[in-house]
Amino acid sequence: MDDSTKEPEVTEETVEAAPEEEVEKDTKRDTKRDTKKDASAPDDKPAAARKGLSTPVWVALVVVALVVGVLGGHFLLGGIGGSSLSGKTTLSEDQLDSVMGTYTYKGQVYNITVQDVLDATSSQNQANADGTYNLPSSDGVLSVARTRILVKAADDQGITVSDDELSQFAQQYTGTSDLDQLASNYGISADKIKQQVSDAAKVSKLRDSVISTTLPDVPAAPTAPSDGNKDATSKDYADYIISLVGSEWDANTGTWAATDGPYATALASYTITSDSASYNAAMAAYAVAAQKYQVAAQQVSQDWTNYVNGLLCNASISVFSLVA
Repeated sequence: MDDSTKEPEVTEETVEAAPEEEVEKDTKRDTKRDTKKDASAPDDKPAAARKGLSTPVWVALVVVALVVGVLGGHFLLGGIGGSSLSGKTTLSEDQLDSVMGTYTYKGQVYNITVQDVLDATSSQNQANADGTYNLPSSDGVLSVARTRILVKAADDQGITVSDDELSQFAQQYTGTSDLDQLASNYGISADKIKQQVSDAAKVSKLRDSVISTTLPDVPAAPTAPSDGNKDATSKDYADYIISLVGSEWDANTGTWAATDGPYATALASYTITSDSASYNAAMAAYAVAAQKYQVAAQQVSQDWTNYVNGLLCNASISVFSLVA
Protein backbone atom coordinates (compact mmCIF):
# COMPACT_ATOMS: atom_id res chain seq x y z
CA MET A 1 0.00 0.00 0.00
CA ASP A 2 1.37 3.46 -0.81
CA ASP A 3 1.53 6.26 1.75
CA SER A 4 -1.74 7.78 0.58
CA THR A 5 -3.67 4.74 1.70
CA LYS A 6 -2.07 4.30 5.11
CA GLU A 7 -4.50 5.11 7.87
CA PRO A 8 -3.35 8.05 10.01
CA GLU A 9 -3.86 7.75 13.74
CA VAL A 10 -6.40 10.33 14.74
CA THR A 11 -8.03 10.50 18.16
CA GLU A 12 -10.06 13.03 20.08
CA GLU A 13 -7.32 13.11 22.73
CA THR A 14 -4.95 14.78 20.26
CA VAL A 15 -6.24 18.23 21.09
CA GLU A 16 -6.09 17.64 24.81
CA ALA A 17 -2.65 16.08 24.97
CA ALA A 18 -0.42 18.53 23.10
CA PRO A 19 1.62 20.36 24.09
CA GLU A 20 0.73 19.95 27.73
CA GLU A 21 2.36 17.36 29.94
CA GLU A 22 -0.06 14.52 30.68
CA VAL A 23 -0.53 14.08 34.37
CA GLU A 24 -3.04 11.92 36.20
CA LYS A 25 -5.30 13.88 38.48
CA ASP A 26 -6.84 11.20 40.64
CA THR A 27 -8.95 11.54 43.76
CA LYS A 28 -8.06 10.36 47.23
CA ARG A 29 -9.85 8.11 49.62
CA ASP A 30 -11.89 10.02 52.17
CA THR A 31 -9.77 10.11 55.34
CA LYS A 32 -11.89 10.62 58.41
CA ARG A 33 -10.16 12.37 61.27
CA ASP A 34 -11.84 10.36 63.99
CA THR A 35 -10.96 6.91 62.63
CA LYS A 36 -7.83 5.16 61.49
CA LYS A 37 -7.68 2.09 59.30
CA ASP A 38 -6.16 -0.99 60.91
CA ALA A 39 -2.95 -1.57 58.97
CA SER A 40 -3.26 -5.31 59.47
CA ALA A 41 -6.78 -5.51 58.09
CA PRO A 42 -7.13 -6.79 54.54
CA ASP A 43 -8.05 -4.28 51.86
CA ASP A 44 -11.33 -5.67 50.64
CA LYS A 45 -12.12 -2.79 48.29
CA PRO A 46 -12.13 -3.63 44.60
CA ALA A 47 -9.29 -2.31 42.46
CA ALA A 48 -11.53 0.43 41.08
CA ALA A 49 -12.05 1.77 44.58
CA ARG A 50 -8.33 1.96 45.24
CA LYS A 51 -7.68 3.89 42.06
CA GLY A 52 -8.63 7.51 41.48
CA LEU A 53 -10.74 8.79 38.65
CA SER A 54 -9.35 7.96 35.25
CA THR A 55 -7.20 10.53 33.45
CA PRO A 56 -9.88 11.65 30.92
CA VAL A 57 -11.91 13.29 33.70
CA TRP A 58 -9.04 15.59 34.48
CA VAL A 59 -8.04 16.45 30.92
CA ALA A 60 -10.29 19.47 31.15
CA LEU A 61 -9.16 20.42 34.65
CA VAL A 62 -5.51 19.59 35.14
CA VAL A 63 -3.75 18.34 32.03
CA VAL A 64 -4.73 21.42 30.06
CA ALA A 65 -3.51 23.59 32.94
CA LEU A 66 -0.02 22.13 32.88
CA VAL A 67 1.48 24.31 30.21
CA VAL A 68 5.05 24.48 29.06
CA GLY A 69 7.23 26.19 31.67
CA VAL A 70 6.77 26.75 35.38
CA LEU A 71 4.07 28.83 36.96
CA GLY A 72 4.53 32.39 35.72
CA GLY A 73 5.68 35.21 37.93
CA HIS A 74 7.94 34.67 40.93
CA PHE A 75 8.94 31.27 42.24
CA LEU A 76 10.19 31.14 45.83
CA LEU A 77 11.38 28.38 48.12
CA GLY A 78 11.06 28.30 51.88
CA GLY A 79 9.86 31.33 53.77
CA ILE A 80 7.36 32.07 56.50
CA GLY A 81 4.90 29.23 56.98
CA GLY A 82 7.21 26.46 55.89
CA SER A 83 8.93 25.90 59.23
CA SER A 84 6.49 23.17 60.31
CA LEU A 85 7.65 21.01 57.40
CA SER A 86 11.36 21.65 57.77
CA GLY A 87 13.35 18.43 57.88
CA LYS A 88 10.26 16.21 57.57
CA THR A 89 9.42 13.53 55.04
CA THR A 90 6.45 12.07 56.94
CA LEU A 91 3.61 13.66 58.89
CA SER A 92 1.07 12.52 61.44
CA GLU A 93 -2.59 12.81 60.59
CA ASP A 94 -3.03 15.91 62.73
CA GLN A 95 -0.30 17.65 60.69
CA LEU A 96 -1.99 17.29 57.31
CA ASP A 97 -3.38 20.82 57.60
CA SER A 98 0.17 22.21 57.58
CA VAL A 99 0.72 24.79 54.84
CA MET A 100 2.91 23.30 52.11
CA GLY A 101 2.89 26.36 49.87
CA THR A 102 1.20 29.65 49.12
CA TYR A 103 0.40 31.43 45.90
CA THR A 104 -0.54 35.01 45.17
CA TYR A 105 -3.00 35.81 42.42
CA LYS A 106 -4.53 39.20 41.72
CA GLY A 107 -3.17 40.54 45.00
CA GLN A 108 -4.66 37.83 47.19
CA VAL A 109 -2.67 35.14 48.98
CA TYR A 110 -3.95 31.56 49.10
CA ASN A 111 -2.66 28.67 51.21
CA ILE A 112 -2.16 25.13 49.93
CA THR A 113 -2.05 22.52 52.66
CA VAL A 114 -0.57 19.07 52.68
CA GLN A 115 -4.14 17.73 52.67
CA ASP A 116 -4.93 19.75 49.54
CA VAL A 117 -2.00 18.14 47.74
CA LEU A 118 -2.89 14.68 49.00
CA ASP A 119 -6.43 15.16 47.72
CA ALA A 120 -4.94 15.70 44.26
CA THR A 121 -2.44 12.85 44.37
CA SER A 122 -3.77 9.32 44.46
CA SER A 123 -0.28 7.76 44.54
CA GLN A 124 0.63 9.52 47.79
CA ASN A 125 -2.58 9.70 49.77
CA GLN A 126 -2.42 6.44 51.70
CA ALA A 127 -1.32 6.20 55.31
CA ASN A 128 1.76 4.18 56.15
CA ALA A 129 1.58 1.17 58.46
CA ASP A 130 2.43 3.38 61.45
CA GLY A 131 -0.37 5.83 60.64
CA THR A 132 1.89 8.54 59.25
CA TYR A 133 1.66 10.03 55.76
CA ASN A 134 4.52 10.63 53.37
CA LEU A 135 4.98 14.29 52.56
CA PRO A 136 3.67 14.60 49.00
CA SER A 137 5.73 15.80 46.07
CA SER A 138 6.22 19.54 45.74
CA ASP A 139 4.97 19.20 42.16
CA GLY A 140 1.52 18.76 43.65
CA VAL A 141 1.62 22.31 45.04
CA LEU A 142 2.05 23.65 41.51
CA SER A 143 -0.76 21.46 40.23
CA VAL A 144 -3.18 22.62 42.92
CA ALA A 145 -2.28 26.29 42.35
CA ARG A 146 -2.75 26.06 38.60
CA THR A 147 -6.05 24.27 38.98
CA ARG A 148 -7.40 26.80 41.45
CA ILE A 149 -6.40 29.72 39.22
CA LEU A 150 -8.32 28.19 36.31
CA VAL A 151 -11.37 27.60 38.48
CA LYS A 152 -11.22 31.20 39.70
CA ALA A 153 -10.98 32.42 36.09
CA ALA A 154 -14.16 30.47 35.34
CA ASP A 155 -15.85 31.94 38.42
CA ASP A 156 -14.79 35.44 37.40
CA GLN A 157 -16.50 34.94 34.05
CA GLY A 158 -19.68 33.87 35.80
CA ILE A 159 -19.42 30.31 34.54
CA THR A 160 -21.58 27.88 36.49
CA VAL A 161 -22.44 24.22 36.17
CA SER A 162 -26.04 23.10 36.58
CA ASP A 163 -26.98 19.78 38.12
CA ASP A 164 -27.86 18.46 34.67
CA GLU A 165 -24.51 19.56 33.25
CA LEU A 166 -22.73 18.00 36.21
CA SER A 167 -24.50 14.70 35.62
CA GLN A 168 -23.78 14.80 31.89
CA PHE A 169 -20.11 15.57 32.47
CA ALA A 170 -19.77 12.77 35.02
CA GLN A 171 -21.53 10.35 32.69
CA GLN A 172 -19.27 11.28 29.78
CA TYR A 173 -15.97 10.97 31.61
CA THR A 174 -16.61 8.42 34.36
CA GLY A 175 -19.36 6.27 32.87
CA THR A 176 -21.93 7.11 35.52
CA SER A 177 -23.96 10.14 36.56
CA ASP A 178 -24.62 8.74 40.04
CA LEU A 179 -22.20 10.79 42.14
CA ASP A 180 -23.04 8.93 45.34
CA GLN A 181 -22.18 5.65 43.65
CA LEU A 182 -19.08 7.21 42.16
CA ALA A 183 -17.97 8.41 45.58
CA SER A 184 -18.59 4.95 47.01
CA ASN A 185 -16.66 3.29 44.20
CA TYR A 186 -13.63 5.48 44.76
CA GLY A 187 -13.84 5.65 48.54
CA ILE A 188 -14.19 9.41 48.93
CA SER A 189 -16.96 11.65 50.18
CA ALA A 190 -19.87 12.56 47.93
CA ASP A 191 -19.28 16.27 48.56
CA LYS A 192 -15.65 16.00 47.51
CA ILE A 193 -16.36 14.08 44.32
CA LYS A 194 -19.13 16.51 43.42
CA GLN A 195 -16.80 19.48 43.89
CA GLN A 196 -14.03 17.90 41.82
CA VAL A 197 -16.28 16.92 38.95
CA SER A 198 -18.00 20.32 39.09
CA ASP A 199 -14.64 22.11 38.89
CA ALA A 200 -13.63 19.94 35.95
CA ALA A 201 -16.87 20.73 34.11
CA LYS A 202 -16.51 24.43 34.92
CA VAL A 203 -12.98 24.63 33.47
CA SER A 204 -14.13 22.67 30.43
CA LYS A 205 -16.77 25.36 29.83
CA LEU A 206 -14.15 28.07 30.35
CA ARG A 207 -11.99 26.43 27.72
CA ASP A 208 -14.86 26.32 25.26
CA SER A 209 -15.61 30.00 25.90
CA VAL A 210 -12.09 31.27 25.17
CA ILE A 211 -11.17 29.09 22.17
CA SER A 212 -12.21 30.63 18.85
CA THR A 213 -10.80 27.92 16.59
CA THR A 214 -13.44 25.44 15.44
CA LEU A 215 -12.36 21.85 15.91
CA PRO A 216 -13.90 19.56 13.29
CA ASP A 217 -15.22 16.13 14.12
CA VAL A 218 -12.61 13.40 14.31
CA PRO A 219 -12.71 11.76 10.86
CA ALA A 220 -13.50 8.05 10.69
CA ALA A 221 -11.59 5.91 8.22
CA PRO A 222 -13.56 4.27 5.40
CA THR A 223 -14.37 0.59 5.76
CA ALA A 224 -11.94 -1.57 3.83
CA PRO A 225 -13.46 -3.76 1.09
CA SER A 226 -14.20 -7.28 2.27
CA ASP A 227 -12.62 -8.85 -0.80
CA GLY A 228 -9.42 -6.86 -0.44
CA ASN A 229 -9.77 -5.17 -3.83
CA LYS A 230 -8.92 -1.58 -2.99
CA ASP A 231 -9.31 -0.39 -6.58
CA ALA A 232 -12.91 -1.58 -6.89
CA THR A 233 -15.42 1.27 -6.92
CA SER A 234 -18.73 1.77 -5.12
CA LYS A 235 -21.26 4.46 -4.34
CA ASP A 236 -20.51 4.05 -0.64
CA TYR A 237 -16.97 5.30 -1.14
CA ALA A 238 -18.23 8.16 -3.31
CA ASP A 239 -20.69 9.15 -0.58
CA TYR A 240 -17.91 8.92 2.01
CA ILE A 241 -15.65 11.25 0.02
CA ILE A 242 -18.39 13.76 -0.74
CA SER A 243 -19.37 13.91 2.93
CA LEU A 244 -15.77 14.80 3.82
CA VAL A 245 -15.02 17.36 1.12
CA GLY A 246 -18.11 19.48 1.76
CA SER A 247 -18.19 22.66 -0.30
CA GLU A 248 -15.30 21.49 -2.48
CA TRP A 249 -17.79 19.22 -4.29
CA ASP A 250 -20.48 20.62 -6.57
CA ALA A 251 -23.52 18.40 -6.19
CA ASN A 252 -25.24 20.00 -9.18
CA THR A 253 -22.47 19.18 -11.65
CA GLY A 254 -21.29 16.01 -9.89
CA THR A 255 -17.66 17.11 -9.85
CA TRP A 256 -15.22 19.37 -8.04
CA ALA A 257 -16.36 22.93 -7.42
CA ALA A 258 -12.72 23.96 -7.89
CA THR A 259 -9.58 22.00 -8.69
CA ASP A 260 -7.18 23.79 -6.36
CA GLY A 261 -8.70 22.81 -3.00
CA PRO A 262 -6.86 20.40 -0.66
CA TYR A 263 -9.17 17.48 -1.41
CA ALA A 264 -9.29 18.05 -5.16
CA THR A 265 -5.51 18.33 -5.25
CA ALA A 266 -4.96 15.15 -3.21
CA LEU A 267 -7.51 13.17 -5.24
CA ALA A 268 -6.53 14.50 -8.68
CA SER A 269 -5.24 11.10 -9.80
CA TYR A 270 -8.48 9.29 -8.88
CA THR A 271 -11.70 9.10 -10.87
CA ILE A 272 -14.56 10.24 -8.66
CA THR A 273 -18.21 10.76 -9.53
CA SER A 274 -21.31 11.19 -7.44
CA ASP A 275 -21.92 7.45 -7.73
CA SER A 276 -18.48 5.91 -7.88
CA ALA A 277 -15.13 6.04 -6.13
CA SER A 278 -12.55 3.52 -4.96
CA TYR A 279 -11.39 2.63 -1.48
CA ASN A 280 -7.95 4.05 -2.30
CA ALA A 281 -9.59 7.34 -3.23
CA ALA A 282 -11.57 7.29 0.01
CA MET A 283 -8.37 6.69 1.97
CA ALA A 284 -6.70 9.61 0.21
CA ALA A 285 -9.63 11.81 1.26
CA TYR A 286 -9.38 10.47 4.79
CA ALA A 287 -5.68 11.41 4.92
CA VAL A 288 -6.58 15.00 4.03
CA ALA A 289 -9.34 15.10 6.66
CA ALA A 290 -6.98 13.67 9.28
CA GLN A 291 -4.38 16.30 8.49
CA LYS A 292 -6.95 19.11 8.66
CA TYR A 293 -8.08 17.82 12.05
CA GLN A 294 -4.52 17.66 13.37
CA VAL A 295 -3.80 21.23 12.27
CA ALA A 296 -6.99 22.50 13.91
CA ALA A 297 -6.29 20.48 17.07
CA GLN A 298 -2.81 21.94 17.37
CA GLN A 299 -4.21 25.45 16.99
CA VAL A 300 -6.84 24.81 19.66
CA SER A 301 -4.16 23.47 21.98
CA GLN A 302 -1.93 26.48 21.35
CA ASP A 303 -4.81 28.91 21.88
CA TRP A 304 -5.61 27.29 25.23
CA THR A 305 -1.94 27.23 26.25
CA ASN A 306 -1.65 30.94 25.48
CA TYR A 307 -4.76 31.72 27.49
CA VAL A 308 -3.64 29.69 30.50
CA ASN A 309 -0.16 31.21 30.40
CA GLY A 310 -1.80 34.62 30.36
CA LEU A 311 -3.39 33.75 33.70
CA LEU A 312 -0.41 32.03 35.28
CA CYS A 313 2.04 34.81 34.48
CA ASN A 314 0.12 37.00 36.93
CA ALA A 315 0.71 34.62 39.83
CA SER A 316 3.61 33.97 42.18
CA ILE A 317 4.16 30.92 44.35
CA SER A 318 6.17 29.87 47.38
CA VAL A 319 6.85 26.19 48.11
CA PHE A 320 8.01 25.12 51.57
CA SER A 321 9.43 21.71 50.67
CA LEU A 322 11.17 20.19 47.67
CA VAL A 323 10.35 16.58 48.49
CA ALA A 324 10.08 14.58 45.28
